Amino acid sequence: MPPAPPPGPPPHGEGISAELLARVPKLLDAMRSVGSGLELHSTLNRICETAADLSNARYAAIGVAAEDGDGLADFVHHGVDEATVRRIGHLPDGRKGLLGALIRDPEPFRLTDLSEDPRSCGFPEHHPPMRSFLGVPIRVQDEIFGNLYLTDKHAGEPFNDYDLAMVRVLATEAGIAIGNARLYEAARQRERWIDGSVAVTTALLSGGDIDDALQVVAEQARRLSGAAAGIVLLPADGGGLEIAAVAAEHPTNDLGRVIPPDNGIVAELLAGRALFVDDAATDPRLEAGPVRAYGPVMLLPLCRDGRVLGSLVMPRARGGHPFTRAERALGDRFASQAALALMMADAQRDRERLAVYEDRDRIARDLHDLVIQRLFATGMMLESAQRRSVVPEVRDGVGGAVGELDVTIQEIRSAIFALRQPAEAPVGLRTRVLREITMAAVPLGFTPSHRFVGPVDAAVGELTGKNLIAALRETLSNAFRHAHATRIEVVVDATATLAGGRRGVRLTVADDGVGIPEGGRRSGLHNLERRAETVGGGSRLGPGIGADGAGTTVLWEAPY
Repeated sequence: MPPAPPPGPPPHGEGISAELLARVPKLLDAMRSVGSGLELHSTLNRICETAADLSNARYAAIGVAAEDGDGLADFVHHGVDEATVRRIGHLPDGRKGLLGALIRDPEPFRLTDLSEDPRSCGFPEHHPPMRSFLGVPIRVQDEIFGNLYLTDKHAGEPFNDYDLAMVRVLATEAGIAIGNARLYEAARQRERWIDGSVAVTTALLSGGDIDDALQVVAEQARRLSGAAAGIVLLPADGGGLEIAAVAAEHPTNDLGRVIPPDNGIVAELLAGRALFVDDAATDPRLEAGPVRAYGPVMLLPLCRDGRVLGSLVMPRARGGHPFTRAERALGDRFASQAALALMMADAQRDRERLAVYEDRDRIARDLHDLVIQRLFATGMMLESAQRRSVVPEVRDGVGGAVGELDVTIQEIRSAIFALRQPAEAPVGLRTRVLREITMAAVPLGFTPSHRFVGPVDAAVGELTGKNLIAALRETLSNAFRHAHATRIEVVVDATATLAGGRRGVRLTVADDGVGIPEGGRRSGLHNLERRAETVGGGSRLGPGIGADGAGTTVLWEAPY
């Protein structure tokens, strides 16, 4: 290749044609390859390689500007080997120096010696030396996507106008590639958020356990937002917000914790205002909250028809990227959809509760108007027969039957009274355990035996008790559906000593069934473990109570 002309306007004559003839085919090949795929990083790599080849440069790089214009979201480079990159330690962030200046002032720029520019802040340790420089903005229409950089021509001469013209074409192609990739990613992101909203709506309206449904909300929020955790807050009885569900990489003891009403974020969220924090560690409003150890945080109220049902919190890890405008908009729509699903679920539960009340009233009326009257009439008939009988044994037997009928009538009247009591009347943990055992007896065909140890009602708190009941329900369900057990023993021990010497409650459910087969589903067991971990406890399996240890024993424990 003939020596490149000096910087400035290209010379007229034969030299122009020779230069163009040598470079245009490579440029056309590069443009074809750029449009051959949707994977952005590999496309930008090809552009860097082609730009270096066309301009005879040692190094090339593309800095992709962040959507909010603050620094670089990505930095793709060519010419520096991976070992050198590892020694350098980190890639430019575009917030300072010459690269930062080019983001703020996106115009083509050439330098004969980088060190002579006052905006240059030098190179980090282990960085290869570079002298000549050419920077071209990557834009589509009026939107800036970043810059294409070239340094160090092999022959040592500065970059000329031919280089600038060719690199401008490549920068245009890079802008189109980045724009298409962002449109494609935005469409996929919207699709993921829509799918997540559908999953949340399905979970909340399925009629299952509300705690499990809220856990789905937290897990979907964490997954969709790329956060380190997903947290659902609901209004607490005494004011403030209570952590109702947590989805995080590591177990946490935050479940059930109440953020007091005097906390700054509580007032904002209960007023229906969203909060976006770049660094939770430095924001005074989050000092007493559950996200102090995180970085950027998105806090969204769950609002519908002017009513605040709770809040959704999505914190990213320390040093993570702040949430973009698009992510904030998608998160807000997701929170709105989750709030609508919560409201519909509440309405559905109210209808189901009303139906239960009506059914209870009907049963109570039937028992009072029909069953008791018939039992009373039967008792009178037996008393009459008793008086006419002359055989003492018959008279005594009839008298015993009449006494049993009187007891039965009293028990039915007690049942009628219980049916007419509000369903929300608080009951102890012992009563709730017995209720679950009684309900399980119908599908099982037998009543599991049970035993209580220690002050179960007095010692076990509401949050732990609620999770223990859910664990018992899950375990009894597994015994019916999978274990085919003929005997089940339930023990609730409120005097248990847990790991680390902590006092707690231990639920033991043992059966004589077929056990857990190899390769069988473990979703129920995972639910038990997750419930225990959320309240600081644990769950494990052991041999059953059948012959030779047949069956399964589930131990679920948690501190008070």
